[in-house]
Amino acid sequence: MLSDEGAPAPQRQVLGDSVYEAVKAMVMDHEIRPGARVGIEALARTLQVSPTPVREALARLESDGLVTKRSLAGYRATELLTPQGLEELFEMRLLLEPTAAALAAVHADDQQLDSIESLVQEMRDRPGSGERYAVYREFAAGDQRFHDSIARAASRPLLADAVSRLHSHLHIFRLSSIQGAAEPTLAEHDRILRAVLRRSPERAAEAMTDHLRHSIERQRSRQQQR
Repeated sequence: MLSDEGAPAPQRQVLGDSVYEAVKAMVMDHEIRPGARVGIEALARTLQVSPTPVREALARLESDGLVTKRSLAGYRATELLTPQGLEELFEMRLLLEPTAAALAAVHADDQQLDSIESLVQEMRDRPGSGERYAVYREFAAGDQRFHDSIARAASRPLLADAVSRLHSHLHIFRLSSIQGAAEPTLAEHDRILRAVLRRSPERAAEAMTDHLRHSIERQRSRQQQR
């Protein structure tokens, strides 16, 4: 049960984050079906909150690319990536992220390197798959932060913004997690990290390219198994 009656500002922020995570989990787990209308009042009743934090959560989810808002039609959950959409997403990532990794190897400062190294370590302690989003949420979030941090360390704001705006990890994990994918993902992240730490742009770009190609192969294999 969530409640926002008479909550002071800091508590409202915590409540807003809780509502956002609750609705996000419903979208990721398909409790709110892809393409389905998202009713603000119905969600407010389900979560036992006022409509205000639900509206705020949906605005954030629209920014994440998980819901869309249409004039006079309200919010709807976005459709899942099609196989073609998945291919195009990785095409974009292959255009952007190897360049970002190469530039990060040149421009990352010590604080950024420490942060990226910490992210790699933290992901080792998080489950990478599960039946529910709540199980692998922290792994998925760490995965997103790793790639976004590499892009920010490139010292190219437009490039970092383009990588972030793809929201690739949310869309991919929404297709469901892949059993057994965590170990190779962590190994591939570690290889990218080592190349960046060694200030080797060529190796960093190569490691990122290999990681993304292995990732799309894992996605293709999952689709073939369905």
